[in-house]
Formats: sequence, C-alpha cells, structure tokens
Amino acid sequence: MRKGPKKNRGGLYAALDVGSSKICCMIAREEREAQSEAPVARVIGIGQQVSRGVKAGAVVDMEAAEIAILNAVHAAEQMAGETLDQVVVNLSGGFPASRIVPVEVNIDGHEVTNEDLRRARGRGHQIEGVSGQPEKGRQLIHSIPTSYSIDGSRGIRDPRGMYGERLGVNMHIITAATGPVRNLGTCIQRCHLDIGRFVVSSLAASRGSLVEDEKELGVTLIDMGGGTTSICVFFEGSPLFTDVVPVGGQHVTNDIARGLSTNLNHAERLKALHGHAIVSHADEHDLIDVPLMGEEDSGHSHQVPRSLLVGVIQPRLEEVFELVRSRLEASGFDKIGGRRVVLTGGASQLSGIRELASLILDKQVRIGKPIQIKGLPEATSGPAYATCSGLLGYALMAETDVPPEARRQPLEAAGLVGRIGHWLREHF
Repeated sequence: MRKGPKKNRGGLYAALDVGSSKICCMIAREEREAQSEAPVARVIGIGQQVSRGVKAGAVVDMEAAEIAILNAVHAAEQMAGETLDQVVVNLSGGFPASRIVPVEVNIDGHEVTNEDLRRARGRGHQIEGVSGQPEKGRQLIHSIPTSYSIDGSRGIRDPRGMYGERLGVNMHIITAATGPVRNLGTCIQRCHLDIGRFVVSSLAASRGSLVEDEKELGVTLIDMGGGTTSICVFFEGSPLFTDVVPVGGQHVTNDIARGLSTNLNHAERLKALHGHAIVSHADEHDLIDVPLMGEEDSGHSHQVPRSLLVGVIQPRLEEVFELVRSRLEASGFDKIGGRRVVLTGGASQLSGIRELASLILDKQVRIGKPIQIKGLPEATSGPAYATCSGLLGYALMAETDVPPEARRQPLEAAGLVGRIGHWLREHF
C-alpha cells in the first residue's frame, strides 16, 4: 500500500530502480550546508543486482524479481548500516500513458488560496473515459499541474493571491496498467518494504539529470534502459508529455548474440568494449575475437571485422531513435521540447550514440549524469544511475503532483458517492 513519501527510521531516504537489466537501491540522508539552502541527499548505501524476472519494465517472474530486489536492498542496507521501511520506486512497465486535462473550479470572486489550488488539483485524478466513467484497468501515477488560468487568462505560474470567478489548471495526467503496477508492488511488499510512491522512469531521470534552465527553455529527455526507452518533454519548467518505447539496450545485445553466434554475456561484453553506434571505414580493418556459442570452455573463437559488430548495433539504435521521433511528432510536442535532447540510461553509454541521436532527431544532444546528489562513487555517477538518483530527489522533496485523494483511493473508487462529495465540496 502506498503511504506517501516519508523518511525511514534514522531520517533516511531510499530509492529503488527496478529495471530490465539491473536493480539498484540507494540510501541517502538529508544534508544542509546552510539553514537557508535547499536540502540535498548524501548517499550512504548502494546495492545493485543483475535484474531477474523483469522484462520490458514489467515483472514476468515474481519469485526471481523478489529475490533480486531483496538482494539489492540488503546490500544497500549493509553498506549504510541501516534498515529500510519504505522506498520510492520507478515505473517503466505498464504502458504509461500521458495526456493534458483541463480542470476548472469556482472561486466566486475571492482571493485564490492554497485550498483552491488543492481543490483544482484534486479533480485531476478523476480520469474520465468516453462513457464518463473512470478508465478501467488503469491506475493514476502522476497528476501534475502544468499551468493555471483565471477567467480565461492563461499562462499564470502561481495564481495564489489573485482574484477571479473561475480557476483553471492544466493537469498532466499519467496512468499505467493496473496489473503490472500491482505485480511490481507485490514483489516489493514481499521484501517487507512499503512503497512511498511510484515515479515514471523518465520523470525520475529528468529530476536526476536536467538543469533548471533546460526545463524552462524546452528539452526532451530520453532514458535508454535495458528493455524500454522512456521519453519526457519539458517546457516552462513543467513536464508536458511522457511516453515509453518498448525497445532498449538488451535488444541490441540480443541482436549481437544472434548475428555473431555468441552467448548473451559475450555479446554484452563485445558491445561494451568494441561497440559503436556509427560504422566507420577503419572498422573494416579492426578484427575482434568472438567466442563461439557452446564452445566457450574449449577456447574456440573466430575473428570478425569490427564493422560486422557495428553493422548489427547501428540499425537497432536507428530504430529506437526513429520510434522516439515518430512518437514526439505524433504527440505534437516535438517542437515544444526545443532543439535540446538529454540522453540517460545504461544504453546511452555506447560510443557514438550522441552523434547518432543528433543525426536522426536533428537536435543538440548531451549525455545526462546524476546531479545534486552527494556521495556517489565514481562507478555509480554515470548516466545509468540518473533514474535512481532522481528517485532520491522525489523521496527527499515533498511532492504535490499526486493529490491526497488519489493516494487514499484507487481510480475505480470514484463512483456516485464520490462524485456527490466532490460536488458538495465545490459548491458549498
């Protein structure tokens, strides 16, 4: 059961990144250098395990996933010398879907207060389908206010203290399939942990790696994980669009294993040591040793030009970026995100991927790494850990994008009685 973000015993905050290739747990303690400064997280424990039982961000083997999660959390606890009660968890499975929903409430000419903002945001979790009923089989993950209006005057950042008759707010609603969310939640609860909240992976990676100017001027974050590639578009400081493409770094590894007739472990090693996102003329003359599948013990291997390896990698990565480009163009947020892209995730560490992304997306590209987190060892300070560090940010800062009503009841609970209650609160 989700209880809302809070500290663990001893004032600790914990993040759990459940991915298709790795499971990572970070434990941090709040730290302030001066009373006036915002708090930052100092990492005191890290645990990591190879992911088991997770495919494309969704749990496919409950027992295997539970063991991997338990081992990662236990390793972090041992390093920190503490015991966890609660974690903030990322979500990349369950086909997260996002849309902007306009909401309006009456304020009857009085000054806009925090209670008015709460009422307006509270209505954002009432997701209605074609029939006027809440979407079945979907669960609310985020309800984020992106902009406000008063009596039709738009572009208001903070309406508190202003006067008018109608307060409007555009809510960025993100939902996910209920089944995969519950499966992941069950695995974590079997490890005797409460779930503070779920955070969509691209939002977590954004918090972990984007600077404020990028969010303000427009940026597209692409989080390249093992089984999925997540997208998030920011403009004027708010996330306006999120999506997930079901292709990631593991698909590149699988292609290498099939194309070069080697096993998955050797394919991953070849990708890391010799892989490149763009074929060059020099690759024809560079030879690499490829162990043959089933003959690793006897030491048999064959040599192939590096161009053959890169020729397997490049088409798959091109497919990923073309899918991302088509999703952005179909959403209408491609231009809003400006000409800046930030790549994060383990798959973004491949040599040449920045240049390939820039070529296909026609945007300026940089590699995003964890920021505003202290105590990270060098081995865990790369783009593969942007999501987990961003989850710590969500655990540390009290968030308002999920209203209290959404935490207390599931989407399906908003029936006749709930609607009557909302009407009474709004009109009396």
